Amino acid sequence: MRLYVSPRAPSPRRVLMFLVEKGINGLDLVNVDLNAQEHKTAAFRAKSPLARVPALELDDGRVLTETRAICTYLEGLHPEPNLMGIDPTERAFIEMADRRIEWYFLLPVGHCVRHTHPGLAALEQPQFPEFGRSQGEKLRETAAWLDRELQQHAWIAGERFTIADITAFCALEFARLMRFNAGEQGFSALQDWRDRMAQRPGART
Repeated sequence: MRLYVSPRAPSPRRVLMFLVEKGINGLDLVNVDLNAQEHKTAAFRAKSPLARVPALELDDGRVLTETRAICTYLEGLHPEPNLMGIDPTERAFIEMADRRIEWYFLLPVGHCVRHTHPGLAALEQPQFPEFGRSQGEKLRETAAWLDRELQQHAWIAGERFTIADITAFCALEFARLMRFNAGEQGFSALQDWRDRMAQRPGART
Protein backbone atom coordinates (compact mmCIF):
# COMPACT_ATOMS: atom_id res chain seq x y z
CA MET A 1 0.00 0.00 0.00
CA ARG A 2 1.08 3.56 -0.65
CA LEU A 3 0.44 6.39 1.82
CA TYR A 4 0.55 9.98 0.55
CA VAL A 5 1.52 12.42 3.28
CA SER A 6 2.84 15.89 3.96
CA PRO A 7 4.57 15.48 7.33
CA ARG A 8 4.24 19.05 8.60
CA ALA A 9 0.47 19.04 8.10
CA PRO A 10 -1.53 17.81 11.13
CA SER A 11 -3.82 15.29 9.42
CA PRO A 12 -1.05 13.31 7.71
CA ARG A 13 0.88 13.45 10.96
CA ARG A 14 -2.07 11.83 12.72
CA VAL A 15 -1.81 8.82 10.44
CA LEU A 16 1.98 8.66 10.76
CA MET A 17 1.69 8.71 14.55
CA PHE A 18 -0.99 6.05 14.38
CA LEU A 19 1.34 3.82 12.35
CA VAL A 20 4.16 4.21 14.87
CA GLU A 21 1.98 3.63 17.91
CA LYS A 22 0.58 0.46 16.38
CA GLY A 23 3.95 -0.73 15.09
CA ILE A 24 2.76 -0.90 11.47
CA ASN A 25 5.57 -1.01 8.92
CA GLY A 26 5.93 -1.65 5.23
CA LEU A 27 3.80 1.12 3.73
CA ASP A 28 5.32 3.03 0.85
CA LEU A 29 5.38 6.67 2.00
CA VAL A 30 5.08 9.37 -0.66
CA ASN A 31 5.63 12.99 0.37
CA VAL A 32 3.35 15.50 -1.32
CA ASP A 33 4.76 19.05 -1.43
CA LEU A 34 1.82 21.27 -0.54
CA ASN A 35 3.76 24.50 -1.05
CA ALA A 36 4.53 23.39 -4.59
CA GLN A 37 0.81 22.64 -5.08
CA GLU A 38 1.52 18.98 -5.84
CA HIS A 39 -1.78 18.06 -4.19
CA LYS A 40 -3.61 19.99 -6.90
CA THR A 41 -2.10 18.24 -9.88
CA ALA A 42 -4.33 16.15 -12.11
CA ALA A 43 -2.37 13.02 -11.20
CA PHE A 44 -2.95 13.48 -7.48
CA ARG A 45 -6.57 14.57 -7.90
CA ALA A 46 -7.17 11.28 -9.69
CA LYS A 47 -6.40 9.65 -6.35
CA SER A 48 -7.78 12.31 -4.00
CA PRO A 49 -10.45 14.33 -5.83
CA LEU A 50 -10.66 16.99 -3.12
CA ALA A 51 -6.88 17.48 -3.26
CA ARG A 52 -6.32 16.48 0.35
CA VAL A 53 -3.70 14.50 2.22
CA PRO A 54 -3.38 11.94 3.69
CA ALA A 55 -4.45 9.39 1.10
CA LEU A 56 -3.97 5.64 1.34
CA GLU A 57 -3.80 3.79 -1.96
CA LEU A 58 -4.75 0.14 -1.46
CA ASP A 59 -3.17 -2.72 -3.32
CA ASP A 60 -6.26 -3.00 -5.54
CA GLY A 61 -5.95 0.65 -6.61
CA ARG A 62 -8.77 2.09 -4.52
CA VAL A 63 -7.93 5.10 -2.36
CA LEU A 64 -9.01 6.13 1.14
CA THR A 65 -8.71 9.86 1.70
CA GLU A 66 -10.02 10.69 5.19
CA THR A 67 -7.76 10.38 8.23
CA ARG A 68 -10.31 8.62 10.40
CA ALA A 69 -11.24 6.20 7.60
CA ILE A 70 -7.58 5.38 7.00
CA CYS A 71 -6.99 4.72 10.68
CA THR A 72 -10.14 2.60 10.97
CA TYR A 73 -8.96 0.48 8.05
CA LEU A 74 -5.50 0.04 9.55
CA GLU A 75 -6.96 -0.78 12.96
CA GLY A 76 -8.98 -3.52 11.31
CA LEU A 77 -5.88 -4.97 9.68
CA HIS A 78 -3.80 -4.62 12.85
CA PRO A 79 -6.11 -4.90 15.87
CA GLU A 80 -3.37 -4.65 18.50
CA PRO A 81 -2.51 -2.51 20.26
CA ASN A 82 -6.10 -1.33 20.26
CA LEU A 83 -6.51 2.44 19.85
CA MET A 84 -10.16 2.73 18.82
CA GLY A 85 -12.14 0.68 21.35
CA ILE A 86 -12.57 -2.97 22.28
CA ASP A 87 -16.38 -3.09 22.40
CA PRO A 88 -19.30 -0.99 21.09
CA THR A 89 -19.46 1.21 24.17
CA GLU A 90 -15.77 2.02 24.31
CA ARG A 91 -15.62 2.53 20.54
CA ALA A 92 -18.48 5.03 20.76
CA PHE A 93 -16.90 7.05 23.57
CA ILE A 94 -13.49 7.09 21.89
CA GLU A 95 -15.06 8.21 18.62
CA MET A 96 -17.01 10.91 20.45
CA ALA A 97 -13.80 12.22 22.00
CA ASP A 98 -11.93 12.06 18.70
CA ARG A 99 -14.70 13.86 16.81
CA ARG A 100 -14.86 16.58 19.45
CA ILE A 101 -11.15 17.16 19.07
CA GLU A 102 -11.43 17.18 15.28
CA TRP A 103 -14.30 19.66 15.11
CA TYR A 104 -13.70 21.92 18.11
CA PHE A 105 -9.91 21.84 18.49
CA LEU A 106 -8.12 20.81 15.31
CA LEU A 107 -10.46 22.67 12.95
CA PRO A 108 -10.14 26.06 14.71
CA VAL A 109 -6.37 25.60 14.89
CA GLY A 110 -6.27 24.91 11.16
CA HIS A 111 -8.45 27.90 10.33
CA CYS A 112 -6.45 30.22 12.56
CA VAL A 113 -3.08 29.13 11.19
CA ARG A 114 -4.14 29.07 7.55
CA HIS A 115 -5.77 32.50 7.71
CA THR A 116 -3.21 34.36 9.86
CA HIS A 117 0.21 32.83 9.15
CA PRO A 118 1.97 34.58 6.25
CA GLY A 119 3.84 31.40 5.39
CA LEU A 120 0.57 29.69 4.48
CA ALA A 121 -0.78 32.44 2.24
CA ALA A 122 -0.01 30.36 -0.84
CA LEU A 123 -2.23 27.55 0.45
CA GLU A 124 -5.13 29.71 1.58
CA GLN A 125 -6.27 32.21 -1.03
CA PRO A 126 -7.75 34.51 -0.02
CA GLN A 127 -6.74 34.71 3.64
CA PHE A 128 -9.22 36.25 6.09
CA PRO A 129 -7.13 37.31 9.11
CA GLU A 130 -10.12 38.46 11.18
CA PHE A 131 -11.79 35.07 10.72
CA GLY A 132 -8.50 33.38 11.64
CA ARG A 133 -8.23 35.38 14.86
CA SER A 134 -11.82 34.51 15.78
CA GLN A 135 -10.99 30.84 15.33
CA GLY A 136 -8.05 31.32 17.68
CA GLU A 137 -10.49 32.43 20.36
CA LYS A 138 -12.60 29.34 19.78
CA LEU A 139 -9.46 27.27 20.21
CA ARG A 140 -8.87 28.80 23.62
CA GLU A 141 -12.45 28.04 24.67
CA THR A 142 -11.99 24.39 23.72
CA ALA A 143 -8.57 24.28 25.40
CA ALA A 144 -10.16 25.46 28.66
CA TRP A 145 -12.74 22.67 28.43
CA LEU A 146 -10.06 20.13 27.56
CA ASP A 147 -7.93 21.24 30.50
CA ARG A 148 -10.86 20.60 32.84
CA GLU A 149 -11.38 17.16 31.29
CA LEU A 150 -7.72 16.25 31.79
CA GLN A 151 -7.99 17.19 35.44
CA GLN A 152 -10.49 14.33 35.73
CA HIS A 153 -8.75 11.60 33.71
CA ALA A 154 -5.29 10.93 32.33
CA TRP A 155 -6.08 10.75 28.61
CA ILE A 156 -8.38 12.50 26.17
CA ALA A 157 -10.98 9.71 25.98
CA GLY A 158 -10.59 8.37 29.52
CA GLU A 159 -8.07 6.24 31.32
CA ARG A 160 -5.99 4.94 28.42
CA PHE A 161 -4.15 6.22 25.38
CA THR A 162 -6.26 6.20 22.19
CA ILE A 163 -6.53 7.72 18.74
CA ALA A 164 -8.14 10.79 20.34
CA ASP A 165 -4.82 11.59 22.02
CA ILE A 166 -3.07 11.44 18.66
CA THR A 167 -5.55 13.89 17.15
CA ALA A 168 -5.28 16.29 20.08
CA PHE A 169 -1.49 16.17 20.13
CA CYS A 170 -1.21 16.93 16.41
CA ALA A 171 -3.65 19.82 16.83
CA LEU A 172 -1.77 21.25 19.80
CA GLU A 173 1.60 20.97 18.07
CA PHE A 174 0.21 22.67 14.95
CA ALA A 175 -1.08 25.46 17.20
CA ARG A 176 2.53 26.38 17.92
CA LEU A 177 2.44 28.19 14.57
CA MET A 178 -0.05 30.60 16.14
CA ARG A 179 2.16 30.90 19.24
CA PHE A 180 -0.27 28.96 21.39
CA ASN A 181 1.32 27.35 24.45
CA ALA A 182 -1.01 25.56 26.86
CA GLY A 183 1.17 26.17 29.92
CA GLU A 184 1.59 29.86 29.21
CA GLN A 185 -2.19 30.15 28.79
CA GLY A 186 -2.69 28.66 32.27
CA PHE A 187 -3.87 25.23 31.09
CA SER A 188 -1.55 23.19 33.31
CA ALA A 189 -3.35 19.84 32.93
CA LEU A 190 -3.31 20.18 29.16
CA GLN A 191 0.39 21.08 29.27
CA ASP A 192 1.19 18.10 31.50
CA TRP A 193 -0.66 15.81 29.09
CA ARG A 194 1.19 17.35 26.13
CA ASP A 195 4.55 16.75 27.83
CA ARG A 196 3.66 13.09 28.44
CA MET A 197 2.58 12.73 24.83
CA ALA A 198 5.85 14.23 23.64
CA GLN A 199 7.69 11.28 25.20
CA ARG A 200 5.79 8.71 23.17
CA PRO A 201 7.41 7.06 20.12
CA GLY A 202 4.80 8.46 17.74
CA ALA A 203 5.55 12.05 18.75
CA ARG A 204 8.87 11.90 16.94
CA THR A 205 7.20 11.58 13.52
